[in-house]
Amino acid sequence: MIFANREDAGRRLAGALAAYKGQNPLILAIPRGAVPMGKVLAEILGGDLDVVLVRKLTSPYSSEFALGSIDESGWSYIGDYAASAGGTPEYMEREKQRQMQTLRERRAQYTPLRPPIDPSGRIAIVVDDGLATGSTMIAALHATRAKNPARLICAVPVSPPETLEKIRPFCDEVVCLYAPDGFQAVGQFYQDFNQVSDDTVIDVLRKQQFS
Repeated sequence: MIFANREDAGRRLAGALAAYKGQNPLILAIPRGAVPMGKVLAEILGGDLDVVLVRKLTSPYSSEFALGSIDESGWSYIGDYAASAGGTPEYMEREKQRQMQTLRERRAQYTPLRPPIDPSGRIAIVVDDGLATGSTMIAALHATRAKNPARLICAVPVSPPETLEKIRPFCDEVVCLYAPDGFQAVGQFYQDFNQVSDDTVIDVLRKQQFS
């Protein structure tokens, strides 16, 4: 299964989430890549869109490889492989502080005129453009669960099968369109996987606020 772009993935994902149409779901997109998808989901399902801010705790050897993740409250998830991949306790503490500063800056940048939308008592659908290790999604689900949604759903277009099993305990439902055995990277399942800019995220959220 190949997706043309994130908007195409969002439309297909909306079809799999059709049961929630008209129930005013809260779509929580993980920036930056999932925001264009979240916009499509919110429009088709008739819900609200916001971001759930989490950050990868990255390896000292690669900014793309996640050793874990952290949410805005400071709660962190550390993969059981972190220590063997350079994640010493001292390094992880520095990395947590660095990513927390980025989260504070992102919140001020993305939603400067309002607080985050409260998911309490609502159907909350946390969406990303794909999973690899699942670390970021786990932090996003944990952050959302702490705010007591009526139902918590993880929705992604593509993921390795083993990652889906890892995240199931953190939500009520997992919706994934494609879980291939030969998974290497999320981008291999998109024709267009260009990076989403901060300006795009800000523009989408601003238009949602005043729509």
